[in-house]
Amino acid sequence: MPAGPIRTLVVDDMPPARRRIVRHLEKAPDFEVVGECGDGASAVEAIRRLAPDLVFLDVQMPEVDGFGVIARLAPAKRPAILFVTAHDEHALRAFEVCALDYLLKPFDAERLEAALARVREQVRLKRGDGAEPRMDPRLDALLARIKPEVHWLRRIAVKARGRTRVLAVDEIDWIGAEGNYLSLHAGTETHLLRETMNAIEQQLDPERFVRIHRSTIVNLDRVAELAPLFNADHCVRLKNGTELTLSRSYHERVRALLGEI
Repeated sequence: MPAGPIRTLVVDDMPPARRRIVRHLEKAPDFEVVGECGDGASAVEAIRRLAPDLVFLDVQMPEVDGFGVIARLAPAKRPAILFVTAHDEHALRAFEVCALDYLLKPFDAERLEAALARVREQVRLKRGDGAEPRMDPRLDALLARIKPEVHWLRRIAVKARGRTRVLAVDEIDWIGAEGNYLSLHAGTETHLLRETMNAIEQQLDPERFVRIHRSTIVNLDRVAELAPLFNADHCVRLKNGTELTLSRSYHERVRALLGEI
Protein backbone atom coordinates (compact mmCIF):
# COMPACT_ATOMS: atom_id res chain seq x y z
CA MET A 1 0.00 0.00 0.00
CA PRO A 2 1.58 3.35 -0.97
CA ALA A 3 2.48 5.97 1.64
CA GLY A 4 0.19 8.95 2.06
CA PRO A 5 -2.46 10.39 4.38
CA ILE A 6 -4.67 7.97 6.27
CA ARG A 7 -7.93 8.17 4.32
CA THR A 8 -10.73 8.29 6.88
CA LEU A 9 -14.51 7.88 6.76
CA VAL A 10 -16.58 9.16 9.70
CA VAL A 11 -19.87 7.31 10.36
CA ASP A 12 -22.31 8.46 13.05
CA ASP A 13 -26.03 9.16 12.92
CA MET A 14 -25.53 12.29 15.05
CA PRO A 15 -24.15 15.24 13.01
CA PRO A 16 -22.56 16.97 16.07
CA ALA A 17 -20.59 13.79 16.83
CA ARG A 18 -19.34 13.63 13.24
CA ARG A 19 -18.37 17.31 13.24
CA ARG A 20 -16.33 16.92 16.41
CA ILE A 21 -14.28 14.07 14.98
CA VAL A 22 -13.84 15.82 11.64
CA ARG A 23 -12.64 19.03 13.31
CA HIS A 24 -10.01 17.08 15.23
CA LEU A 25 -8.87 15.21 12.12
CA GLU A 26 -8.53 18.47 10.21
CA LYS A 27 -5.75 19.40 12.66
CA ALA A 28 -3.87 16.16 11.90
CA PRO A 29 -1.96 16.55 8.59
CA ASP A 30 -1.49 12.79 8.19
CA PHE A 31 -5.27 12.13 8.14
CA GLU A 32 -7.61 12.93 5.26
CA VAL A 33 -11.39 12.84 5.75
CA VAL A 34 -12.78 11.35 2.53
CA GLY A 35 -16.42 11.29 3.57
CA GLU A 36 -19.12 11.28 6.23
CA CYS A 37 -22.16 9.02 6.62
CA GLY A 38 -25.18 9.21 8.88
CA ASP A 39 -26.39 5.62 8.63
CA GLY A 40 -25.06 2.10 8.18
CA ALA A 41 -26.37 1.42 4.67
CA SER A 42 -24.68 4.50 3.19
CA ALA A 43 -21.52 3.62 5.15
CA VAL A 44 -21.31 0.22 3.44
CA GLU A 45 -21.66 1.86 0.03
CA ALA A 46 -19.07 4.53 0.87
CA ILE A 47 -16.54 2.00 2.16
CA ARG A 48 -16.88 -0.08 -1.00
CA ARG A 49 -16.58 3.01 -3.20
CA LEU A 50 -13.89 4.98 -1.37
CA ALA A 51 -11.81 2.14 0.14
CA PRO A 52 -10.75 4.20 3.20
CA ASP A 53 -7.87 3.14 5.45
CA LEU A 54 -9.85 3.91 8.60
CA VAL A 55 -13.51 4.20 9.62
CA PHE A 56 -14.76 5.92 12.75
CA LEU A 57 -17.87 3.78 13.24
CA ASP A 58 -20.80 4.43 15.54
CA VAL A 59 -22.37 1.25 16.94
CA GLN A 60 -26.04 2.15 17.40
CA MET A 61 -27.58 3.41 14.16
CA PRO A 62 -31.01 2.82 12.60
CA GLU A 63 -31.55 -0.05 10.15
CA VAL A 64 -27.91 -1.21 9.89
CA ASP A 65 -25.80 -0.81 13.03
CA GLY A 66 -22.01 -0.70 13.20
CA PHE A 67 -21.64 -4.46 13.41
CA GLY A 68 -24.05 -4.86 10.51
CA VAL A 69 -21.78 -2.61 8.45
CA ILE A 70 -18.79 -4.84 9.15
CA ALA A 71 -20.78 -8.00 8.41
CA ARG A 72 -21.63 -6.70 4.93
CA LEU A 73 -17.97 -6.17 4.00
CA ALA A 74 -15.69 -8.88 2.67
CA PRO A 75 -12.96 -9.54 5.27
CA ALA A 76 -10.21 -8.71 2.79
CA LYS A 77 -11.84 -5.35 2.03
CA ARG A 78 -12.43 -4.19 5.59
CA PRO A 79 -10.63 -1.02 6.66
CA ALA A 80 -9.28 -0.43 10.15
CA ILE A 81 -12.24 0.15 12.48
CA LEU A 82 -12.36 2.56 15.39
CA PHE A 83 -15.67 2.18 17.21
CA VAL A 84 -17.34 5.20 18.80
CA THR A 85 -20.23 4.57 21.18
CA ALA A 86 -21.76 5.59 24.49
CA HIS A 87 -22.19 1.96 25.61
CA ASP A 88 -19.33 -0.22 26.85
CA GLU A 89 -21.38 -3.45 26.56
CA HIS A 90 -20.49 -3.66 22.87
CA ALA A 91 -16.78 -4.11 23.60
CA LEU A 92 -17.00 -7.91 23.47
CA ARG A 93 -18.28 -7.83 19.91
CA ALA A 94 -15.69 -5.18 19.04
CA PHE A 95 -13.06 -7.66 20.15
CA GLU A 96 -14.54 -10.31 17.86
CA VAL A 97 -14.22 -8.09 14.78
CA CYS A 98 -10.71 -6.93 15.75
CA ALA A 99 -11.45 -3.23 16.13
CA LEU A 100 -8.36 -1.11 16.65
CA ASP A 101 -9.90 0.86 19.48
CA TYR A 102 -13.16 1.59 21.25
CA LEU A 103 -13.94 5.21 22.10
CA LEU A 104 -16.57 5.64 24.79
CA LYS A 105 -18.60 8.83 24.54
CA PRO A 106 -18.03 11.38 25.87
CA PHE A 107 -14.29 11.29 25.20
CA ASP A 108 -11.81 14.17 25.37
CA ALA A 109 -9.25 15.32 22.82
CA GLU A 110 -6.47 13.51 24.65
CA ARG A 111 -8.27 10.15 24.40
CA LEU A 112 -9.03 10.73 20.74
CA GLU A 113 -5.41 11.61 20.01
CA ALA A 114 -4.28 8.43 21.78
CA ALA A 115 -6.58 6.46 19.45
CA LEU A 116 -5.14 8.23 16.41
CA ALA A 117 -1.62 7.39 17.54
CA ARG A 118 -2.57 3.74 17.59
CA VAL A 119 -4.14 4.05 14.14
CA ARG A 120 -0.92 5.60 12.81
CA GLU A 121 1.09 2.67 14.13
CA GLN A 122 -1.19 -0.02 12.78
CA VAL A 123 -1.73 1.54 9.36
CA ARG A 124 2.02 2.01 9.04
CA LEU A 125 2.59 -1.66 9.87
CA LYS A 126 -0.10 -2.80 7.44
CA ARG A 127 1.27 -0.63 4.65
CA GLY A 128 4.76 -1.85 5.34
CA ASP A 129 4.38 -5.61 5.62
CA GLY A 130 0.71 -6.53 5.48
CA ALA A 131 0.61 -7.29 9.20
CA GLU A 132 -2.81 -7.57 10.77
CA PRO A 133 -3.76 -4.88 13.30
CA ARG A 134 -3.21 -5.90 16.90
CA MET A 135 -5.76 -5.45 19.65
CA ASP A 136 -5.32 -2.34 21.76
CA PRO A 137 -4.30 -3.25 25.34
CA ARG A 138 -6.89 -0.76 26.57
CA LEU A 139 -9.61 -2.76 24.86
CA ASP A 140 -8.24 -5.95 26.39
CA ALA A 141 -8.47 -4.31 29.81
CA LEU A 142 -12.03 -3.16 29.13
CA LEU A 143 -13.03 -6.66 28.06
CA ALA A 144 -11.52 -8.17 31.18
CA ARG A 145 -13.47 -5.70 33.31
CA ILE A 146 -16.89 -6.12 31.74
CA LYS A 147 -16.90 -9.77 30.68
CA PRO A 148 -17.93 -11.17 34.07
CA GLU A 149 -20.73 -8.57 34.20
CA VAL A 150 -22.49 -9.63 30.99
CA HIS A 151 -25.82 -11.22 31.88
CA TRP A 152 -28.43 -11.62 29.18
CA LEU A 153 -32.09 -11.34 30.01
CA ARG A 154 -33.52 -14.66 31.24
CA ARG A 155 -37.14 -13.85 32.10
CA ILE A 156 -39.68 -11.11 31.43
CA ALA A 157 -42.68 -10.05 33.53
CA VAL A 158 -45.77 -9.46 31.37
CA LYS A 159 -49.24 -8.41 32.48
CA ALA A 160 -52.44 -10.08 31.29
CA ARG A 161 -55.98 -9.80 32.62
CA GLY A 162 -54.85 -8.20 35.86
CA ARG A 163 -52.16 -10.78 36.55
CA THR A 164 -48.41 -10.80 36.07
CA ARG A 165 -46.95 -13.72 34.13
CA VAL A 166 -43.24 -14.49 34.35
CA LEU A 167 -42.20 -15.53 30.86
CA ALA A 168 -38.88 -17.31 30.40
CA VAL A 169 -36.92 -15.89 27.48
CA ASP A 170 -36.38 -19.46 26.26
CA GLU A 171 -40.13 -19.70 25.60
CA ILE A 172 -40.14 -16.83 23.10
CA ASP A 173 -40.33 -17.74 19.40
CA TRP A 174 -40.21 -14.22 18.03
CA ILE A 175 -40.84 -10.60 18.94
CA GLY A 176 -42.73 -8.05 16.89
CA ALA A 177 -43.31 -4.31 17.19
CA GLU A 178 -46.88 -3.19 17.94
CA GLY A 179 -46.85 0.61 18.15
CA ASN A 180 -45.55 1.51 21.60
CA TYR A 181 -45.54 -2.16 22.59
CA LEU A 182 -43.79 -5.38 21.69
CA SER A 183 -45.68 -8.60 21.02
CA LEU A 184 -43.88 -11.59 22.52
CA HIS A 185 -44.92 -14.75 20.69
CA ALA A 186 -44.43 -17.90 22.76
CA GLY A 187 -46.07 -21.01 21.38
CA THR A 188 -49.81 -20.37 21.12
CA GLU A 189 -49.62 -17.35 23.43
CA THR A 190 -48.93 -13.70 22.63
CA HIS A 191 -48.02 -11.19 25.32
CA LEU A 192 -47.71 -7.40 25.09
CA LEU A 193 -44.80 -5.58 26.68
CA ARG A 194 -44.34 -1.81 26.77
CA GLU A 195 -40.77 -1.62 25.49
CA THR A 196 -38.84 -0.65 22.35
CA MET A 197 -37.16 -3.01 19.89
CA ASN A 198 -33.77 -1.42 20.42
CA ALA A 199 -34.02 -1.71 24.19
CA ILE A 200 -35.06 -5.38 24.21
CA GLU A 201 -32.46 -6.24 21.57
CA GLN A 202 -29.66 -4.93 23.82
CA GLN A 203 -30.84 -7.21 26.65
CA LEU A 204 -31.06 -10.47 24.70
CA ASP A 205 -28.23 -12.85 23.90
CA PRO A 206 -27.16 -11.83 20.35
CA GLU A 207 -26.09 -15.40 19.57
CA ARG A 208 -29.67 -16.58 20.05
CA PHE A 209 -31.94 -13.61 19.35
CA VAL A 210 -31.30 -11.68 16.17
CA ARG A 211 -32.98 -8.74 14.46
CA ILE A 212 -34.29 -9.80 11.05
CA HIS A 213 -36.34 -6.69 10.31
CA ARG A 214 -36.68 -3.24 11.86
CA SER A 215 -39.81 -4.55 13.63
CA THR A 216 -38.90 -8.23 14.22
CA ILE A 217 -36.51 -10.21 16.41
CA VAL A 218 -36.42 -13.99 16.11
CA ASN A 219 -35.17 -16.80 18.34
CA LEU A 220 -32.67 -18.62 16.11
CA ASP A 221 -33.41 -21.90 17.89
CA ARG A 222 -36.92 -21.73 16.37
CA VAL A 223 -35.80 -21.18 12.77
CA ALA A 224 -36.46 -24.10 10.42
CA GLU A 225 -35.40 -22.60 7.09
CA LEU A 226 -34.88 -19.49 4.98
CA ALA A 227 -36.37 -19.06 1.53
CA PRO A 228 -35.56 -16.25 -0.94
CA LEU A 229 -38.26 -13.79 -1.96
CA PHE A 230 -38.51 -11.90 -5.23
CA ASN A 231 -37.27 -8.55 -3.87
CA ALA A 232 -33.95 -9.75 -2.33
CA ASP A 233 -35.63 -10.24 1.06
CA HIS A 234 -36.01 -13.71 2.54
CA CYS A 235 -38.77 -15.60 4.27
CA VAL A 236 -37.85 -16.98 7.69
CA ARG A 237 -39.96 -20.06 8.39
CA LEU A 238 -40.12 -21.13 12.02
CA LYS A 239 -40.55 -24.71 13.21
CA ASN A 240 -44.17 -23.99 14.12
CA GLY A 241 -44.91 -22.82 10.58
CA THR A 242 -44.84 -19.08 11.25
CA GLU A 243 -43.40 -17.12 8.32
CA LEU A 244 -41.53 -13.85 8.91
CA THR A 245 -39.73 -11.46 6.58
CA LEU A 246 -35.94 -11.19 6.73
CA SER A 247 -34.99 -7.78 5.37
CA ARG A 248 -31.92 -7.69 3.16
CA SER A 249 -30.43 -5.12 5.57
CA TYR A 250 -30.13 -7.86 8.21
CA HIS A 251 -29.40 -10.82 5.95
CA GLU A 252 -25.61 -10.88 6.43
CA ARG A 253 -25.87 -10.97 10.22
CA VAL A 254 -28.38 -13.84 10.15
CA ARG A 255 -26.37 -15.75 7.58
CA ALA A 256 -23.23 -15.39 9.71
CA LEU A 257 -25.04 -16.89 12.71
CA LEU A 258 -26.86 -19.68 10.90
CA GLY A 259 -24.18 -20.48 8.33
CA GLU A 260 -24.26 -20.11 4.54
CA ILE A 261 -27.77 -20.56 3.20
